Amino acid sequence: MRKKIVAGNWKMNKTLDEAKALLSEVIHMVQDEVTSDVTVVLCPPSLYLTTARQYIPTEGRIKLGAQNCHEKKEGAYTGEASAHMLASVGAEYVILGHSERREYFGETNATLADKVNIVLENGLTPIFCCGESRELRENGDYVGYVKGQITDSLFHLSAEEFGKVVIAYEPIWAIGTGLTASSGQAQDMHFELRQHIAEKYGDEVAQDTTILYGGSANAANAAELFSRPDVDGGLIGGASLKSRDFTTVVKAIQ
Repeated sequence: MRKKIVAGNWKMNKTLDEAKALLSEVIHMVQDEVTSDVTVVLCPPSLYLTTARQYIPTEGRIKLGAQNCHEKKEGAYTGEASAHMLASVGAEYVILGHSERREYFGETNATLADKVNIVLENGLTPIFCCGESRELRENGDYVGYVKGQITDSLFHLSAEEFGKVVIAYEPIWAIGTGLTASSGQAQDMHFELRQHIAEKYGDEVAQDTTILYGGSANAANAAELFSRPDVDGGLIGGASLKSRDFTTVVKAIQ
C-alpha cells in the first residue's frame, strides 16, 4: 500500500512567534485527533527549520520538510541552502519545482533534475511538483506537458531511486485563484501520471508512487479529493496556516 501524505507548505508566512504557536497547535491536534495511517509533513520557511525540529517529535507521523534547496552541494551561492545543510538540521522532505519557484525564479526541468539528484544523495525525500497553467488547461496538451515535466526531471532515475520520490500535481490555475480542480479532474490527471510512470518503470513502481494533489485543497474539499483512488493526499498551501483547517484536511485521509 502506498504512503498517504499531507504536507503543509507555509511559503513565506509567519513570524517566529507565530510559527511556534502554529507548530504547537498543529502537532497537538494531529497527535490527539488523527487516527488514520497518514504521514504529516510540515514545511515552514527555512529560517524556522531548527526551531520546528525542536517541536516535532523524533518518532511518529509528523515529519519536517523544507520548501526548496540548491542543486549544488556547497559554495558561493548567497542566500541559498543545500540539501546537506537541510539534512543536518533534521529535515526529511524537500519540496522541489513548486510552480512559484518555476515562475518567479526560472527553475527549469533540467535544474530540477539536478535538485532531485542532490536531495536523494542526502537521504531526503523530494516532493516533486508538476502542473499546467490555465492557458494550457483550456487550449493545449496539458496532460502531455505535465508528463514532460516528470520525464525531463525524474526519468533519469533508476527504479529504486524513483521509488523514493513523491509527486505533487498542482494545477497552477487553481493555486491562490479561488479555483479548484474537481475531484474528477484531479483523479483523471493522477491516473494519467500513474500510467506514465508505469510505462517507464512498470506497474509495481507506479502503484507504489504517492501522488499528492496540490491545487487549493482545503478543509471543505479535502475529503472529496482524497476519496479518489489515485489521490494519495495533498500539498496544502493556505489551509496549512490555520491549525484547525489543516488538521481537518489531515483527518480527511481515510
